[in-house]
Amino acid sequence: MAATKYVFVTGGVTSSLGKGIISASLAKLLQARGLRTTIQKLDPYINVDPGTLNPYEHGECYVTDDGAETDLDLGHYERFLNVRTSQANNVTTGRIYQSVIEKERRGEFLGKTVQVVPHITNEIKERIQLLGNSGEYDVVITEIGGTVGDIESLPYIEAVRQLLWELGDGNAIVVHLTLVPFLSAAGELKTKPTQHSVKTLMESGIKADILVCRTEHEISEEIKQKLALFCNVKKEAVIQSIDADTIYAVPLMMQEEGLDRVALEKLQMPVLPEPDLDSWNEFIHRLKNPKKKVTIGLIGKYVELQDSYKSILEAIIHAGASNEAEVKVVSIHSEHISENNLEKKMAGLNGIIVAPGFGERGIEGKIKAVRYAREQGIPFLGICLGMQMAVIEFARNILGLENANSTEMNENAPHPVIDLMEAQKTIVNMGGTMRLGAWDCELSEDTLVSEVYNKAATISERHRHRYEFNNDYKEQMEAAGMVFSGINAETGLVEIVELPDHPWFIGVQYHPEYKSTVATPHPLFVGLVEAAVKHQEQHSSASLA
Repeated sequence: MAATKYVFVTGGVTSSLGKGIISASLAKLLQARGLRTTIQKLDPYINVDPGTLNPYEHGECYVTDDGAETDLDLGHYERFLNVRTSQANNVTTGRIYQSVIEKERRGEFLGKTVQVVPHITNEIKERIQLLGNSGEYDVVITEIGGTVGDIESLPYIEAVRQLLWELGDGNAIVVHLTLVPFLSAAGELKTKPTQHSVKTLMESGIKADILVCRTEHEISEEIKQKLALFCNVKKEAVIQSIDADTIYAVPLMMQEEGLDRVALEKLQMPVLPEPDLDSWNEFIHRLKNPKKKVTIGLIGKYVELQDSYKSILEAIIHAGASNEAEVKVVSIHSEHISENNLEKKMAGLNGIIVAPGFGERGIEGKIKAVRYAREQGIPFLGICLGMQMAVIEFARNILGLENANSTEMNENAPHPVIDLMEAQKTIVNMGGTMRLGAWDCELSEDTLVSEVYNKAATISERHRHRYEFNNDYKEQMEAAGMVFSGINAETGLVEIVELPDHPWFIGVQYHPEYKSTVATPHPLFVGLVEAAVKHQEQHSSASLA
């Protein structure tokens, strides 16, 4: 028996079927049975990483502890498994080709013609087995981005075919996620798209071991039998994945369907104890049975696409369940906020989050939202750019520093309260100026943030930004009442600001949302929702009086 078993998850018919959620759900079930499990994502785009992609293109860019800018699916992996991912968990076509070309330039191929097969496929196989060869995992699940038949995915599919052959029976399996659409005109579910999808996979030399069928309606035993016959899989390996009201219900649905049991059989692994999902079920119970209801405004400039702020939205769900509160999130486009409609846009909010982002667009709307939260005593959390907007708002409206700004928005700002560090100013490559990955932060005693983090002296949080608080203005702002409650000791950079004369007002330079999981909801979001509940209760009692 091989030391590490491999599961490859492919998709067919259409994108956005939820390969990431199925991968994370299977991993959760295997982990709950006591297996050391991890997931990696192979992305077929030629960008080296999603760091320079607009959120509208590919959703949010997720950042790992080691500073890798990765696909947002890694966020799902961490949220489900509560296990940290790294650079090794996300591979792109760009990174594969970059590595092979660098090897060719160094003369590592001894004058041979460099080709997709074997050089590119060998590189892919090497990356796939990187985590498996570490000895840290019993099962490595590899999600292949895109859909079967895409030109971009072909080298990955070929690498998987080769690996299946090399690893041998029982050491690697393929889970194929496909669509069984319901045609309302015919009033029935149709299996033909799945049949074609499996046929396309087989044309590449790969047989699906398990079929996971996304559907809006229950799949009958008769349809399962038909799919099994025509797609060459056993009937128990045809798994229904019906639409769920929350992604966190999917592991339980997959357990009911027997996905983990079938996978273990196919991998020729010993029968293990049933998954221990007690804490997961408790989370689902709290999520589905809230005792309170609050409304939080998410102020951003990519709000049209939910995936742009995926980690924030999920962190709010974790915090809501932790507080036994249903949190309604109202997305507000910062470009559409003006003095004339500010009151109307913010009406009914029990909490405000000003989201991260880059560039000048929508900045003034974010600053107005910060001012409203500060003046009206509404619980506030500013994340990354949101923290910087809180600093700018304070400088303008409390210190009276007219046109205070960030040099990102105005190079010639008369009061650059947010600025590039000197060491960054000569760097040309966009990625080079970024502060990425986990950095330590020392918390001041007797502050709100110290209370939020349960009186921890030092915390570690993930960053993704270029511009920093300008320490030249620190003394002036402290004198006016702003507290700098978190500092990076190594650099002296400000990480956290807060206003002590406000019910709950915190701005953080880092991205707390990246570290929130089902098992460990992030304390900042838990604290914000708790403060929002208090605000809602006070507001309700005041209106009753």
